Amino acid sequence: MLGICRGRRKFLAASLTVLFVPAITWIYLFAGSFEDGKPVSLSPLESQPHSPRYTASSQRERESLEVRMREVEEENRVLRKQLSLAQSRSPSHHHGNHSKTYSMEEGTGDSESLRAGIVAGNSSECGQQPAVEKCETIHVAIVCAGYNASRDVVTLVKSVLFHRRNPLHFHLIADAIAKQILATLFQTWMVPAVRIDFYDADELKSEVSWIPNKHYSGIYGLMKLVLTKTLPSNLERVIVLDTDITFATDIAELWAVFHKFKGQQVLGLVENQSDWYLGNLWKNHRPWPALGRGYNTGVILLLLDKLRKMKWEQMWRLTAERELMSMLSTSLADQDIFNAVIKQNPFLVYQLPCFWNVQLSDHTRSEQCYRDVSDLKVIHWNSPKKLRVKNKHVEFFRNLYLTFLEYDGNLLRRELFGCPSEADVNSENLQKQLSELDEDDLCYEFRRERFTVHRTHLYFLHYEYEPASDNTDVTLVAQLSMDRLQMLEAICKHWEGPISLALYLSDAEAQQFLRYAQGSEVLMSRHNVGYHIVYKEGQFYPVNLLRNVAMKHISTPYMFLSDIDFLPMYGLYEYLRKSVIQLDLANTKKALIVPAFETLRYRLSFPKSKAELLSMLDMGTLFTFRYHVWTKGHAPTNFAKWRTATTPYRVEWEADFEPYVVVRKDCPEYDRRFVGFGWNKVAHIMELDAQEYEFTVLPNAYMIHMPHAPSFDITKFRSNKQYRICLKTLKEEFQQDMSRHYGFAALKYLTAENNS
Repeated sequence: MLGICRGRRKFLAASLTVLFVPAITWIYLFAGSFEDGKPVSLSPLESQPHSPRYTASSQRERESLEVRMREVEEENRVLRKQLSLAQSRSPSHHHGNHSKTYSMEEGTGDSESLRAGIVAGNSSECGQQPAVEKCETIHVAIVCAGYNASRDVVTLVKSVLFHRRNPLHFHLIADAIAKQILATLFQTWMVPAVRIDFYDADELKSEVSWIPNKHYSGIYGLMKLVLTKTLPSNLERVIVLDTDITFATDIAELWAVFHKFKGQQVLGLVENQSDWYLGNLWKNHRPWPALGRGYNTGVILLLLDKLRKMKWEQMWRLTAERELMSMLSTSLADQDIFNAVIKQNPFLVYQLPCFWNVQLSDHTRSEQCYRDVSDLKVIHWNSPKKLRVKNKHVEFFRNLYLTFLEYDGNLLRRELFGCPSEADVNSENLQKQLSELDEDDLCYEFRRERFTVHRTHLYFLHYEYEPASDNTDVTLVAQLSMDRLQMLEAICKHWEGPISLALYLSDAEAQQFLRYAQGSEVLMSRHNVGYHIVYKEGQFYPVNLLRNVAMKHISTPYMFLSDIDFLPMYGLYEYLRKSVIQLDLANTKKALIVPAFETLRYRLSFPKSKAELLSMLDMGTLFTFRYHVWTKGHAPTNFAKWRTATTPYRVEWEADFEPYVVVRKDCPEYDRRFVGFGWNKVAHIMELDAQEYEFTVLPNAYMIHMPHAPSFDITKFRSNKQYRICLKTLKEEFQQDMSRHYGFAALKYLTAENNS
């Protein structure tokens, strides 16, 4: 396409030159033939030396014009030759043109030429613009704070990565929450040729906290004002974006617009597309001062080096102080102050074509920014209503946004061929580990899963919880996939304490979960549930990775290691907190066992006491967990003793034991080699025993497994012989590793396995 555009440009330029240069030249000559409003003859007869009108100066002018005419004719000859060559080239020639640089759209520096460009159409494929080098790094700054904004940033970054052909360097001004979420996300995303730097937004609060702000973005909505001070002093230019931006083109096109800045232009902005700054929205509406309609700061091009030389910090501070004397507060955060500065110093602005910031708030003029889909560059959801905003084409924009929202982020891990990238230690270690595996091994896929790095988005929803000050608090830890989502509300009703959940979902399923959670009164009323999304990759369910993710992100000293298809007894949270003190879990290596039962009924009147549970057990409504399928898994709990026990009692480890336990948060992680179905909990309990944990059964605690359809992984285990062979191989290798790590004490695991 770019090759075609270059050909068309040359063709058009040559055609216009051939047509207009001779005409302009003859007009110039004809105009030069008038003196004092009368025609001056250029005929030889009238220009003889004896003519009274003849002068030495007019002779020199005529000779100069004749020389210029010959030059123009020569230029025309060359242009005609170029034109004939351009016409003779076939379209296929242009399709094969793959240049290392690519052209960008023609920007405008004033409102008149901008309006003319809009009328003519915004398509920029064939515009003339200085090229962006193939491997030139594009710098992008984003201010991000909190859980919701972190989700928005991911969608923005996806849209940028989808179109990009250049290395990217994101500068994220983030609070502690956003930094934790996004640092983990990008670390596990492992996108080539992308660098991330974080800047502490909380440290910048003092720079802008003196400015009263009514905007919903709060204090973080003012932090773009201090970017010249925050970003590295050697960074010369940066594109600044709001989190509610979606790109529909390569960001390099916008980066190329920096080359069009002239003179003292240091800010690239799009005109505001609402009537806000015109001051006529309602009676007594009094906006901050602005130039005309003002400018929107959702997309900003900042020439940082020049801004620093202009003393930008002092400039905006003085302006804000003066205006706040009468305005009292900002209504649109940093945008009000940017506009007040521009009102006084209009020379600072390079006005971008409005398709670089199509603003989708209510009652805007955004429809004037595009005539076709190809015209769209950047969509800005700058209304508090976001996707519910009123717009003639909102359905199209919404679908475009949802495309990136649900797009598989793993597909964006593509290399930029020909561009050197910074050495990534994690990526290099991963490649080394994978290279050591034998691809001809029948269990290769199982082994590979152990090293797969899954993209992880922590705290997908708002989380707010302070652990109890008595150091007895317990977090329920579990993992799930989309087919167990219906269990969440029931668990929240049974367990009032904090919960840490790892959800194995695709990007599209993550959005389905978000809509489900936001539509649930039960889930939305709970702020002590941490939802951590681990994105799908590979063919196995990484059950132990999910457990490790959920375990790692708890804020309490103890955790109850459960599964999503179990409902804890009512009051278990408080009972466990008392047991932690009673059994001195803080100073001893204990694993407190919560006995597990099951029902085959989808509708169950949940027992409210141990006595009621025993009655249901006797009637056959309940059973000890997996007694008819896998007795060994829970037999060591000694259910016969539990029936009459009134105090905690100790049990010994046995082969294949896999109880649900309460442990300190510093207990060992689950072994990642076990994926899908089989031995994932067994291996963990074995390691606890190897580390000399004491297994203690709680006499008045219980949990009940609820029925559900078999998982995909258990179906594969039952039907696939190779699956079972590989699981047996992994078990043997795990036991050998245990022997190497724990020595003589671990021999009992090999003996127990042989005897079972």
